[in-house]
Amino acid sequence: MSDYPVNMDVKPDVKAFFDPATNTISYVVKDPASTACAVVDSVMDIDYAAGRITYDHADEIIDYVQSSGLSVEWLIETHVHADHLSAAPYIQQKLGGKLGIGRNITIVQDTFGKVFNEGTEFQRDGSQFDKLFDEGDTYMVGEMQCFVMHTPGHTPACMTHVMGDAAFVGDTLFMPDGGSARADFPGGDAGTLYDSIQKVLSLPDEMRLFMCHDYGPGGRDIQWETTVAEEKTNNIHVGGGKTKEEFVKFRTERDAQLAMPKLIIPSLQVNMRAGELPPADESGKRFLKVPVNTL
Repeated sequence: MSDYPVNMDVKPDVKAFFDPATNTISYVVKDPASTACAVVDSVMDIDYAAGRITYDHADEIIDYVQSSGLSVEWLIETHVHADHLSAAPYIQQKLGGKLGIGRNITIVQDTFGKVFNEGTEFQRDGSQFDKLFDEGDTYMVGEMQCFVMHTPGHTPACMTHVMGDAAFVGDTLFMPDGGSARADFPGGDAGTLYDSIQKVLSLPDEMRLFMCHDYGPGGRDIQWETTVAEEKTNNIHVGGGKTKEEFVKFRTERDAQLAMPKLIIPSLQVNMRAGELPPADESGKRFLKVPVNTL
């Protein structure tokens, strides 16, 4: 890991917030040397059938930050989520901070800008975000230096964010008994995902890994924290020395059996806009589109 500024001596405080509606875990990550923090993968609530947006999950994060006397410096999206809507702009309006995502958001915007027939007014250059991260970029949360690893495969824009001895892997990995995320979305690739997982697993064995999702396989309680060592040994999809060929065969066959996420239609339209809803029409109303026989 000589190419990355790993510092296992820095141990940030990590507060997790589980959203049962989408099985998403959001995080507030505090610099141990100051009151600065980052918010990772926040959730905006949607009643899809009613077309109603609410902010209960985001408000819980905001209340925690304010009651703890913290200062938000970054709002991080590990990727463009297809199963929940981001609350980053809402939290940013309340608490400040810069909104960042991987540079390949532009690929996702181009792909789904066409799918949803967004027209030329929809910017596909990532300008909706404050920062587009490249492989190896560093940034500061208070006095804590953080860095990013480009870990595509689930989507082209997936990034793992390493903050001290904690790495936030998005959907690149699940808990050891959960395996890995699908790789069949546009721009996804099972072989690329395997390579990205190996990159994550090349971090120090004692590195804490934090998941973006958990589904409680076998009925166990929801979990979100593990280590590199545990994943290398026990991950059901890649652990124990499983080869790339074995992984690609399994992942491809498995993905062919999966249904689309329930919230993929609203999630992609909102998240490719950095969490903003589509612009209002002349009457002030906002609409989400449903492409037919496209996804």
